[in-house]
Amino acid sequence: MTPNRPYLIRAIHEWILDNGLTPQLIVDADMEGVCVPPGYAVDGKIVLNVSTSATQGLELSNEGVCFSARFAGKPYPIDVPMRAILAIYARENGRGLEFKDLDFEDDEPPEDPPPADRVAPPHLRVVK
Repeated sequence: MTPNRPYLIRAIHEWILDNGLTPQLIVDADMEGVCVPPGYAVDGKIVLNVSTSATQGLELSNEGVCFSARFAGKPYPIDVPMRAILAIYARENGRGLEFKDLDFEDDEPPEDPPPADRVAPPHLRVVK
């Protein structure tokens, strides 16, 4: 199966916006593939405001989150792979969802089980 994290992030993001709150992501800034401005991470984590007013070109895809945002008045491209997103929550009340690494499985889908050696034909009869 495909990972559920992208779907959950999109749903929680929409839910937070529908309630007039500010969605934020907690991101593992040290993970490979993460592109965030240097100097803003604390203990290897960065909090990103992903509201529509704070981002330009926000894309919440199955692969990751990307957008452009301003840091100290300068535009900066942000690119975060799904695996690096640790949580999404509303800034105002802290409600949201935290992810554990086990929530993200990028393994191939399981193979179909081998066919059974013997399959019994269906047994149907007319009942009057």
